[in-house]
Amino acid sequence: MRFLPALIVDAVLVLVFAVIGRASHGENPAGFLLTAWPFLVALVVGHAIAALLRARPRQPWSVTWGVVVWVVTVAGGMLLRVVAGDTAQAPFIIVATIVLAAFLVGWRALAALLRRRRAASTAGEPDAAASEHSG
Repeated sequence: MRFLPALIVDAVLVLVFAVIGRASHGENPAGFLLTAWPFLVALVVGHAIAALLRARPRQPWSVTWGVVVWVVTVAGGMLLRVVAGDTAQAPFIIVATIVLAAFLVGWRALAALLRRRRAASTAGEPDAAASEHSG
C-alpha cells in the first residue's frame, strides 16, 4: 500500500474541506462527516483508479495522480450526494471543484516544487563550493 500516506493526506484535506464548508454556511461543523462521506468514498475510488490506470502515474504524490484523484473525487462525490438525496447545486459544484483542486493537486504541486528545488540545490552544491574557493 505505497499510496496509503497520500490517501491519508487527501482524506484529511477532504475533511477540512467539509468542516470549512459547513462553518461558512453557519451549519454545525461537527456534522462534517455528513458532508464529507460522499467525497471520501469517491476519494478511495480515485486512488484505486489512479493505481490501476495502464499509463498511470507511478507515484501517488505526483501531480498527475492528484489530478486523477481530484476529478474522480469531485465527480463521484457529487454523484453520491445526489443519489443519497442531497443537493449538488452549481455554486457548490464550482466551489468544491476549485477547493478540492487546490487541496488534492496543490499539495502535490508544492511537493514537486520543493523536490525540484532540493535537487537543484544539491546538484549545485559542488559548483558553489568550487566558486567560493576560486575567488
